Amino acid sequence: MSGDAERLTAVASGALGGFTAAALTIASTLVGLAALDWRFALAGLLAVPVQAHTLRWYLRTSRPLYAGGRTADGRRASALLSAFSALPTLRALRLGPDRLARVEEASAEAMTYELRAMRAATRFYGRLNAAGFTGLSAILVVALVLVHSGAAGVGAATTAALFFVGLFAPVNTLLGTFGSVQQAGAGLARIVGITTGGATPPQQSEAPCGRPGAALAVREVRHRYGSGPEVLHGIDLDIRPGQRLATVGATGSGKSTLATLGAGLRQPIEGRVLLGSVPPTDFAAAGEGRRRIALVTQEHHLFLGAVADNLRLARRDASARDIGAALAAVGAADWVDGLPEGVDAVVGAGGADLTPRQVQQLAFARVLLLDPEVVVLDEATAEGGSDAAQTLDRAALAVTEGRTAVVVAHRLSRAATADTVVVMEDGRLAEQGTPRGAAGGGRDLRRPLERLDARPGAGNRGRGGGGWGCVTHGV
Repeated sequence: MSGDAERLTAVASGALGGFTAAALTIASTLVGLAALDWRFALAGLLAVPVQAHTLRWYLRTSRPLYAGGRTADGRRASALLSAFSALPTLRALRLGPDRLARVEEASAEAMTYELRAMRAATRFYGRLNAAGFTGLSAILVVALVLVHSGAAGVGAATTAALFFVGLFAPVNTLLGTFGSVQQAGAGLARIVGITTGGATPPQQSEAPCGRPGAALAVREVRHRYGSGPEVLHGIDLDIRPGQRLATVGATGSGKSTLATLGAGLRQPIEGRVLLGSVPPTDFAAAGEGRRRIALVTQEHHLFLGAVADNLRLARRDASARDIGAALAAVGAADWVDGLPEGVDAVVGAGGADLTPRQVQQLAFARVLLLDPEVVVLDEATAEGGSDAAQTLDRAALAVTEGRTAVVVAHRLSRAATADTVVVMEDGRLAEQGTPRGAAGGGRDLRRPLERLDARPGAGNRGRGGGGWGCVTHGV
């Protein structure tokens, strides 16, 4: 949605000034024409009906083009980002041609809308020019009559014609502003959809403390992307309410695919994923997934606005007390209080700069405000071994406390805090047990984890870090 925000920002910062300057120029020119002779001004006004009809046609024609174009541009950006972020996996599974075809299809759709919008704009300005020539012709005819009758001199007639010619650019600017505002409106509609889409979360007056977890069951799940090979083969899992499950494995073993299936973002080609007794995808379709399931990924989302506004994306009615409790729980209260205006400080492009760790902490705080039953963490704390990673590890523990949690662990130390660990290999469950041995009441996975840690590519060490994001259904 960055393109929508950029379009809206450009119009908000420049449209009013250009519109006002053009309006003042037009008004002063019409006064000058009337000062020469009122009939010159009247002749120039003959262009107004043509301009009004042209503007009405353009607004009616361009509205669906701009709306469709913004949506198509979002699809193109999504296709490109998803392809680049998964490039090693796509190459390993030989899915490059299929994903390239998706990118080309999304790009062709966006280009089609852009070309259609450009053709509409070309016709719009062509008709405005025709309206201008209509007014100029009327002034020249009036000038001919007035000069022949002696009511006006050649100098006055020439001045009137030059005055009107000078109106071409201001009129185009004035009326073109309506088109720019309409483009911004299409982007604004998509931005507003973030905070108004789906059902409204329930009212909460106390600081978030965690919902009782819900059972998550995976039954004989198989999955593939498009027409490619299967990436999951008959996965069976039972995650008890309030249990923390860690999933580890080498790059491409199917960890993230399993996580997104559990979050309800995808539906398996075979088998079932059940939250309680209902597939998570049903909650997403009904707009309830945002209350029951939260997926946290490595991609961070920070919007231009106050810290509090960024957090209230998860829950619009969150009080200052709720926000303070969430920030304290994820270890962000100190640095937020250190900002010049605290939670009201503006962050994002043009605001205060935040580090990737700080952006990630805000994402975790959003999860606490959302207060879901199930939390899925897809590759938490990518900065292995750093102080920032330790801070985020503590934040992740706060987020999963008291909730059913699925944690895709890119570092094996993250698996040590889980109740149950599953080791994935080539889309299958290779091992399942506890990280604490017999004391944990299950199979001891310490040695299998050590062997996994020694494998090339274990824990996705080659994958770049980055910010966190909280992605919830409807948010």
